Amino acid sequence: MKKLNGRDQSLVLVMTILFLIALIVSFFAFFIGYMAPSLQIKQTASATDLPVQEIPLKIPEPPPPLPQAEALPEQKPEPEQEFKTETVTEPVFYPQAPESERAVFVDPPSKQQVAQGTLIVVIDDAGNNLTDIEPFLRFPGRLTISVLPGLPHSAEVARRVRAAGKEVFLHQPMEAIGGQNPGPGALYTGMTSAEVRQILEQNLRELWPVAGINNHEGSKITQDESIMETVLEVCREWGIVFLDSRTIATSVVPALARREGMDIAERDIFLDNSSDREYILNQLKEGMRKANRTGSVIMIGHTRTKALAALLNEFYSNLVDDGYQFSIINSR
Repeated sequence: MKKLNGRDQSLVLVMTILFLIALIVSFFAFFIGYMAPSLQIKQTASATDLPVQEIPLKIPEPPPPLPQAEALPEQKPEPEQEFKTETVTEPVFYPQAPESERAVFVDPPSKQQVAQGTLIVVIDDAGNNLTDIEPFLRFPGRLTISVLPGLPHSAEVARRVRAAGKEVFLHQPMEAIGGQNPGPGALYTGMTSAEVRQILEQNLRELWPVAGINNHEGSKITQDESIMETVLEVCREWGIVFLDSRTIATSVVPALARREGMDIAERDIFLDNSSDREYILNQLKEGMRKANRTGSVIMIGHTRTKALAALLNEFYSNLVDDGYQFSIINSR
């Protein structure tokens, strides 16, 4: 027998190993194919034939429900607040002056304490009736109310004015340039001094006590030096003041009063030449400006003007708060 060389021996060994591997694989394939059905049948039977033991499960009872919380009220978002930043400065200390030289500092006066001027309001033509005067009697401030003489309600109106705490004047009728009727108890050019005196004293007694006289109309009489000299004499004798209503710019009364050494009053502004509310308000503002410049103002209105009474009552508190003072002729 021929002896195999090394190469042939290796080849035989490899072939032998491969044969063994193939044999083993075939055996396992046969085993699996033969045994798999019986295993499946046995597994199925064991899974179904065994008695199933039920194990009772104790399910815990659910906890009692929590108490329902009360609904909170709906809260509206608060508006954002504006914060102001204050500037803080370090205090400065100065050497203290001797006590005799120290200034005394007081708090600045409040708005109500700042004096702006004095407003003197005179209401003419009272006495025609008892109704027109009522709104002016309700005015909370001081007023001068001038009453016409010789009318059916003259004396009663004067009494009511005094009872309301207002100042009473005789509204003396005097002749005007236009020739219109000034009313009962009037003074006319051509009258003697005695006639002038008699009429004036009769009118004063009807309304007495009064604080003064002012002219009703009178653009002609107040230019008559002789008659007006008698009028001023009566005022001095009765201890009352004369108010020149200045119904004409050429009145001789101011010069005559200076010559006689008498203190008279003069009208500055007519409030109600028009009954329009805006006109009256503008006239009132003009009076306020004059009071601020000169210290006081005399303004004349009339009982017939309802808008004037309403404005005075409406703005009284504001004017007082702004520092204005209402006064009367004899307190100027």
